[in-house]
Amino acid sequence: MAEKLLEIQDVTKRFGGFHALTEVNLHVEKNERFGLIGPNGSGKTTLINCISGALHNEGGNIIFAGKNICAMPAYQRTRLGIARSFQIPKPFTSMTLLENLCIPLEYAAHSSSHGTDVVPEAMEILDQIGLADRADVLPADLTQIDMRRLELARAMAAKPQLLISDEAMAGLSASEVDGILEILFKLNEEGITIIMIEHIMRAVMSFSERIVVLDAGEKIAEGTPDEIVNNKDVERAYLGE
Repeated sequence: MAEKLLEIQDVTKRFGGFHALTEVNLHVEKNERFGLIGPNGSGKTTLINCISGALHNEGGNIIFAGKNICAMPAYQRTRLGIARSFQIPKPFTSMTLLENLCIPLEYAAHSSSHGTDVVPEAMEILDQIGLADRADVLPADLTQIDMRRLELARAMAAKPQLLISDEAMAGLSASEVDGILEILFKLNEEGITIIMIEHIMRAVMSFSERIVVLDAGEKIAEGTPDEIVNNKDVERAYLGE
């Protein structure tokens, strides 16, 4: 039986009287490629924020690597091995690409060993994502696709066990989407578990081994890409009756 890396147990999140998540249950296995989809407003981002620590759930448990992390602040969850990329990249604009990676390497990946020379590791990550030749460039000089690559690189610099890719391909061309997919497949092959949140169905279906669908804060379906495509509840959620 595959080892569970992340378990979401009856997780509930409210904003006043609005239930953003209602008793959501799911799990992600170690080294899995996992897709999380749903219409706008379905609760995907709220769930990811609860996992990463940006929000705290009112009910239920979040178990990561065997530990209940509900009481942990976001930075401790990062150090435990959870990293995410954001749909809108927000790099340190006054720093070079290399410097942007040295920050998470120093303070997240090497929190207990200050003084470690992180530059070689930062360059290795830049090389992995195809930006090594732009190490001394400022983010303002990047194209949209390279900005998305940098956002993934910043998440990778935290040395995660679990990488949450939050709409890393939004607004990209078909060939650029393929470029990001190539990076994510490579990271997964190196042992990183990946949760993909994406509206580009071609990307989710080709990448994911298993998919969970949220609608109005509740899980409505779970299965392989083929099972999800043929699920009537999923069809209704996206297209209506």
